[in-house]
Amino acid sequence: MRKVYNLALAARTEAWTLRQERVNYNVTSAMLTACKKTEELAYLNDVSSVPLQQALRHLQTAFTNFFAKRAGYPRFKSRKRSRKSAEYTTSAFRFRDGKLTLAKMAEPLDIVWSRPLPEGATPSTVTVSQDAAGRWYVSLLCEDPAVKPLTATDTAVGVDAGLDHLLTLSTGEKITNPRHERRDRARLAKAQRALSRKAKGDGDGANRARARRKVARIHARIADRRRDNLHKLTTRLVRENQTIVIEDLTVRNLLKNGHLARAISDAAWSEFRSMLEYKAQWYGREVIAVKAAGLAVSVCGAGVRPQRSIPGGQSAMKQEPLRREP
Repeated sequence: MRKVYNLALAARTEAWTLRQERVNYNVTSAMLTACKKTEELAYLNDVSSVPLQQALRHLQTAFTNFFAKRAGYPRFKSRKRSRKSAEYTTSAFRFRDGKLTLAKMAEPLDIVWSRPLPEGATPSTVTVSQDAAGRWYVSLLCEDPAVKPLTATDTAVGVDAGLDHLLTLSTGEKITNPRHERRDRARLAKAQRALSRKAKGDGDGANRARARRKVARIHARIADRRRDNLHKLTTRLVRENQTIVIEDLTVRNLLKNGHLARAISDAAWSEFRSMLEYKAQWYGREVIAVKAAGLAVSVCGAGVRPQRSIPGGQSAMKQEPLRREP
């Protein structure tokens, strides 16, 4: 799907650069049909057209966000850095009795399920992907009837991020930073040194590929532990509190600090916030970001609500005393 995305992006960029012409999804779809008839790209006929069209739709969304000034100009997907993935909608897969069969495949995929689908749930989208460590994943998008708003409470908590401690809560609790990367640092450094000795273009491509996968597997193990910890932590905060006030940290800028970059990345602040926000939406909770480091804990004792939008899509915050109904 990366190939199709990049071809369409190149065509749209060329059309605008040379002719100031905006190319839309329909034009790129017709272009794809023509490309599949060429000898060079005939292999695209071997896969379902649905994930190919989905790649074009994702590109269309990227351009829509760019023209609306919500995002930068779409970038080409790198063979090495981009996650390999294909997205199938309902017309391109069959899910029956716990078995998944994709379009143009005669047999169901051999899958080890991490957990069963929620009872009564029907998948609307299937995404097949491969990470840098070579592991294949299947993700099914569906509505979970069991996910319902939790009973409302009057509890609120402020959350400040740190490095010595992953989080400091307004309750006084300090949550230790597990420093997942540090646990594998020696093993990772050894694998990276081995990879660096496999010089590019020395005719030893297979050995270099194996060394690169070894490094990727260590990174994947670190990421898995980090993600598991963040899931447990965010689920707990959402279940226990109606309102969660967090710092609006610009992590991209903080990562420019060479002394803090490793620790900041390991703490995974951006991933923490993302999980917190979508789980709050699921369960009828509220996440509020304040634009000042160290302020989240201090304002948690007051009612805080968005007041107005400011550049960047964030909100200015207004504090008000909590009012309780008699």
